Amino acid sequence: MKKYTAEFLGTFVLVFGGCGSAALAAAYPELGIGFVGVALAFGLTVLTMAYAIGHISGCHLNPAISIGLWVGGRFSSKDLLPYIVSQVLGAIAAGGVLYIIASGKAGFDVSGGFASNGYGEHSPDGYSLLSALITEIVMTFIFLLIIMGATDKKAPQGFAPLAIGLGLTLIHLVSIPVTNTSVNPARSTGVAIFTGGWAIAQLWLFWIAPIIGGALGALVYKFIGEDD
Repeated sequence: MKKYTAEFLGTFVLVFGGCGSAALAAAYPELGIGFVGVALAFGLTVLTMAYAIGHISGCHLNPAISIGLWVGGRFSSKDLLPYIVSQVLGAIAAGGVLYIIASGKAGFDVSGGFASNGYGEHSPDGYSLLSALITEIVMTFIFLLIIMGATDKKAPQGFAPLAIGLGLTLIHLVSIPVTNTSVNPARSTGVAIFTGGWAIAQLWLFWIAPIIGGALGALVYKFIGEDD
């Protein structure tokens, strides 16, 4: 239960920090942090939580990561479903807290997106379903390569959180205009539930694509990175 609680709390912080920066601070008049700030917020939450709870649960915070590590032989089957449930619940809890905060501002309208991921007319820059699908697969593929490599026993020790956090920042810098960047089904679910409508209808892509990308990234790293 300690591991599952750590995953719940870590995913809560990830969604609260990352999606909170997007929903509350990105477009703040004159002082808005923009998508560069949002990218940094996501990266910093992963970096800091990796140091905080990495020694407890491994700090996955993401069903695609847990599944990818399982595919790559780095994670046990018995913990896979409890980790995913803990991550999704943590994300939904964070989405609920953010909703309460955001709705305290006059004129708040959740239909504006509430940091949800989308494609087509709900893509930040109008990218198609195919563009969103490829982006999410490739970005999660890269993310798993970074994670598998940085946490390899042959890699320099103690620096994995830095590589992973900076990697997630880079991923957001590339893909926010396309999908608002998911690479994490829990993160997508946590805010989509409160946005409703189109966000729920498009949520399938932000489960399927990251899981495919994560599994592929783990398999490729297992091929190139592990000794014969």
